[in-house]
Amino acid sequence: VQLQAYGGGLVQPGGSLRLSCAASGIIFSTTAIGWYLLAPGKRRELVATITSGGSTYYADSVKGRFTISRDNAKKTVYLQMNSLKPEDTAVYLCNTLPLHPIWGQGTQVTVSS
Repeated sequence: VQLQAYGGGLVQPGGSLRLSCAASGIIFSTTAIGWYLLAPGKRRELVATITSGGSTYYADSVKGRFTISRDNAKKTVYLQMNSLKPEDTAVYLCNTLPLHPIWGQGTQVTVSS
């Protein structure tokens, strides 16, 4: 199983980014996927999830600002991040649900002026 996150970068507060999670080694269309963040000095946090049927969940901190979606043909899950805040700064990672023990490489998101 490989899940690679990419699309991060440096953005000003109020800006937007779209992250992508490319998956391989799984039956993607039947697998739920979650986005997580890892900030310095903090525990890993769940940001959003999407089931195989398209049902979504969002952490309170990102509701109304982030949107998770999936493209089964491309085996990719996206995280559209709008109205970004400095506290969104973190490494963002994706994983299956239930969690696979091996995490792929995350992508750094830095929100700063």
